[in-house]
Amino acid sequence: MTFTPYAIDPRRDLVLDREVDVAPQLVWRAWTEPELLTQWFTPQPWTTTHCEIDLRPGGAFGTTMRSPEGEEHRNVGCYLEVVPNERLSWTSVLGPGYRPLDTADQPFPLSAIIELTPGAGGGTRYRAIAIHRDGGGRSQHEAMGFHEGWNTALNQLVALVQTL
Repeated sequence: MTFTPYAIDPRRDLVLDREVDVAPQLVWRAWTEPELLTQWFTPQPWTTTHCEIDLRPGGAFGTTMRSPEGEEHRNVGCYLEVVPNERLSWTSVLGPGYRPLDTADQPFPLSAIIELTPGAGGGTRYRAIAIHRDGGGRSQHEAMGFHEGWNTALNQLVALVQTL
């Protein structure tokens, strides 16, 4: 099952689009194997202390991130689409089994799409799309450092999978 085509709305969505020098299969592994994801997912000096992956539509995707000061932030959601080595999407507004979550304590509920396509020389075109409910959520996410943080995390992902 695949999504109906979506349109990026620059007023509400953020996009990171890069070429990286690792194969799509390695990027996919880093996104779908908890023991790998915990090593790169948060920009250092933050850490990911826990990861739950039930890799199927409706399955759980959850992480716990720890700040340098020791404050922990739990994120939970569910996968919407899983197309091996090509596309992974999830949302923070639904929990496992597509059960609605209380998003009152989330600063900006979102859905995310990771697209992987073969790039030049065996690399990957990596496109991450953060879809927000409104422009306020987009602005808040951008101000928190979306581009810097997601770029740093991607650099960490690449460095990790180059050692596999």
